[in-house]
Amino acid sequence: MAKRDYYDILGVDKGAEQDVIKKAYRKIALKYHPDRNPDNPEAEDKFKEAAEAYEVLSDADKRARYDRFGHAAMGNGGGGFRGEGMTMDDIFSQFGDIFGDSGSPFESFFGGSRGGRRQGGERGSNIRIKVALSLDEIAEGVKKKIKVKKSISCNTCGGSGAKNAAAKQTCQTCGGAGMVRQVRNTFLGTMQTTTACPNCGGSGEMITDKCTTCRGNGTEQSSETIEFDIPAGVENGMQLSLRGKGNAGKRGGPNGDLLVIIEEKEHDFLKRDGQNLLYDLYLNFADAALGTQIEVPTLSGKVKIKIPSGTQSGKIFRLKGKGLPSVQSYGSGDQLIYVNIWTPKKLSSKEKDILEQLRDLPNLQPQPSKAEKGFFEKMKEYFNN
Repeated sequence: MAKRDYYDILGVDKGAEQDVIKKAYRKIALKYHPDRNPDNPEAEDKFKEAAEAYEVLSDADKRARYDRFGHAAMGNGGGGFRGEGMTMDDIFSQFGDIFGDSGSPFESFFGGSRGGRRQGGERGSNIRIKVALSLDEIAEGVKKKIKVKKSISCNTCGGSGAKNAAAKQTCQTCGGAGMVRQVRNTFLGTMQTTTACPNCGGSGEMITDKCTTCRGNGTEQSSETIEFDIPAGVENGMQLSLRGKGNAGKRGGPNGDLLVIIEEKEHDFLKRDGQNLLYDLYLNFADAALGTQIEVPTLSGKVKIKIPSGTQSGKIFRLKGKGLPSVQSYGSGDQLIYVNIWTPKKLSSKEKDILEQLRDLPNLQPQPSKAEKGFFEKMKEYFNN
């Protein structure tokens, strides 16, 4: 099923300011929050959908790419959001500041609690790679398989960072919640916030005996072969996001993302201009003057076009639909053929003789335009008077 427009999801205009977007997301998140809608899958889906929209529209870079390319710019399956398999903890840990606490708005606004939700370990860092594509690959879309060096969850400790299960104990600072409350007095009154525990980093546990392989980080270095689809019509510099394919998080934290940056290879005879492709066609004088039929290359094979007699240098022929598809699937561009009259640099004696005979023929002299003729007539009258 096609994804809904992110602006429609949040109910804001495309030119909306960040504070408007934030306010709209908070309103929807409060409405469909799991605490208000227990055991309601539809409300949970809307809650996740709003979080996905907010993650993209609250980030200036992601928003700019989304405005230009739509959901295709956000990676496989649509979202620059970290995937359709995200949990509520992913949302709460990433957007807890929206609600002013650990992610449950009801803890501070309605007096409720979700039972001490904690953030878990530290999220892994993103990995950026560049992928070079030919125009043929861009025209059709392509599946790529790339080997990436990255940190993975430690095989010895399973990512916990502890030597064994007995080597972990509940954090005494936060009591295992992973979060601590802070109360501050401000001119608005007493303000209460909840932040990640500084002692355990939000995991809720302390390691008493570290894993000897990863030394307590929960990660080790390895490599992974990753296969992914690149949609047709992508452009140079465009960035795709693959959720959870980056470096592993520390001590059980979520993985980072793999960011794929598109590089466009130079084509042998075609140049790109948005969705259009440009081709320089060189004709000799005889073909341009007499007319002919000629084959021109396109990405889908050779196409025969008719050159009318009297074709001038600078003439542009258009092959409709022979350009590149839109990454948003809004049709394809055209191939534009620019005519250039080719002038030989070296001539044989015979060729020179033929051209000498043609040089002074009236029909081969440049003919002034109607406007130029009018100008010359006025100048003639002026000097005669």
